[in-house]
Amino acid sequence: MWHILKQIVRTGIVTEPAPQADDAEHAAVDRIHRDILAILGQALTIRAVDAGSCNGCELEIHALNNPYYNIEGLGIKFVASPRHADMLLVTGPVSRHMEEALKRTYDATPEPRLVVAVGDCGCTGGIFGESYASCGRVANVIPVDAVVPGCPPPPIDILRGILGAVRRCQPDV
Repeated sequence: MWHILKQIVRTGIVTEPAPQADDAEHAAVDRIHRDILAILGQALTIRAVDAGSCNGCELEIHALNNPYYNIEGLGIKFVASPRHADMLLVTGPVSRHMEEALKRTYDATPEPRLVVAVGDCGCTGGIFGESYASCGRVANVIPVDAVVPGCPPPPIDILRGILGAVRRCQPDV
C-alpha cells in the first residue's frame, strides 16, 4: 500500500485540459433553442425508445440534458410513459423482440404524436439491415416523421431533428 501512495504523491493529479467551446456550435444551439420556443410556446415531452441499439445514440441523447444543451430549460422533457409523451425518439434497428413493444408504445402515445428515428440504424437499419432477428429501420414498424442520420449523431443534430419534426407538425410556421 505504501508503494501505491508514494506513486500517487510522485505522479500528482493527471488530467487533460478542458475542451474549448466552439462558438459556431454554441450559436447554432442558441438558434435552435429560440426556434423551438417560438414554434412550441409550451412544453414538449419525449419518450425515448431503445428498439435494439448499441447505446451509442442513447449516450448522445443523454447529452441533451447536460448544461451545455439544456433542453430542460426549453420545456423539453423526457418522460417515462408514452401516455405522457408528444414525441417518440426511437433508436436502433427494431429487433424482432421489440417490434410489438414499439407498436404498443406508438399506440399508447396520444395524438398528435411525432416519431423521430435517431441514428443510422433507426433510419436505414444500419449494418444490421433486415434479417431473422431484425425488422430493420423504424419506418418498417411505425410511421416516422423525421430521421437523424449518424452513427451516433451529435446532440446538435438530434436537436435539429426534433425541431424539424415539430416544424412539419405545424405548417403555419
